[in-house]
Amino acid sequence: MREFPPTSLRSGWNDGLIFQTRPSSLAVNILLTSLRFSPDVGGIETVSALLAGEFARVGHEVRVLTETAADDGRTWPFTIIRAPSRGELLRQVRWCDVFFQNNISLKSLWAGLLLRKPLVVAHHTWIGAGDWNSRLKRMLMRFGKNVTISDAMARHIGIASVRIDNPFEQSIFRLHPDVVRDRELVCLGRLVSDKGVDLLLDALGQLRARQHTPRLTIIGKGPEEDALRSQARRLGLEGQVEFAGMLTGEPLARALNRHHILVAPSRWAEPFGLIALEGIACGCVIVGSEKGGLPDAIGPCGITFPNGDAAALAEALARLLTEESLRTRCRAGADAHLARHDVQAVAAAYLEVLAGALR
Repeated sequence: MREFPPTSLRSGWNDGLIFQTRPSSLAVNILLTSLRFSPDVGGIETVSALLAGEFARVGHEVRVLTETAADDGRTWPFTIIRAPSRGELLRQVRWCDVFFQNNISLKSLWAGLLLRKPLVVAHHTWIGAGDWNSRLKRMLMRFGKNVTISDAMARHIGIASVRIDNPFEQSIFRLHPDVVRDRELVCLGRLVSDKGVDLLLDALGQLRARQHTPRLTIIGKGPEEDALRSQARRLGLEGQVEFAGMLTGEPLARALNRHHILVAPSRWAEPFGLIALEGIACGCVIVGSEKGGLPDAIGPCGITFPNGDAAALAEALARLLTEESLRTRCRAGADAHLARHDVQAVAAAYLEVLAGALR
């Protein structure tokens, strides 16, 4: 078994999770499992790609194992094994020095336990309590080291874990000085009921009755789009609401740069909320629902409201729309907050956990 390259002294956070990792010839074989991966789009897919890329950049041998069969045609700095058979899964697990599940999945976890590989599990989604699948996950995750992405997730899993914040794509989500910030509100995500876009439209209707008519851009696609368009018409919001469809990468970042406030009105408790970081990095102030890990993602860069409460959302929006000093205070904390989500710092924190599993 090979050792991890040395790391320098801790710096930055009080909880000691930021390290600067130096490249070394003592590379470790890291097998990172991500149930879904590019070209699929989502928070876990993004975090998996960022961590794998940074592990490879500092000198480790990295392979990503995923159930996403479609090849995106991109060139990655690590090997991707797509939709592996059981035999291929076992071969890859034998190859690795440390087995890293970026979200727990029984589809591959059994192989790591069977071959007794050092195990690290990062928890990105809630685990149930009643069904056998969830009970088995809760039992098996005790055989490795656990990482949680928010305080809410740490409380949820109920066993010892290391809290490490999620990274975001800094090369894409950043300020664009050439883009004019000429729109008020933006909402981003899959158009399903859990995401609460209908609540946001109801809140806009309430604001309209109070003579506030901010413009809203809805970015995303999903099965609720037709119902949301009908709701906007019913509330008399056609002139205020634009459905922009699906945007990713640079076009999405530039679209976010056009807006003052990003709204994350989820009905359910988000485990984290990567879109909040992306919005903050693009200069937005955030309004988000208060349960789960979304407040951790927002940090000091916005305000929250009770999940499912359209009236409270309307009040929060009215405050941010009318109080420029509040928006200024929220933006003042952006740099320090985003530094906690720097991909190099986050990857270095994960490498410390992986090294602990090896030891």
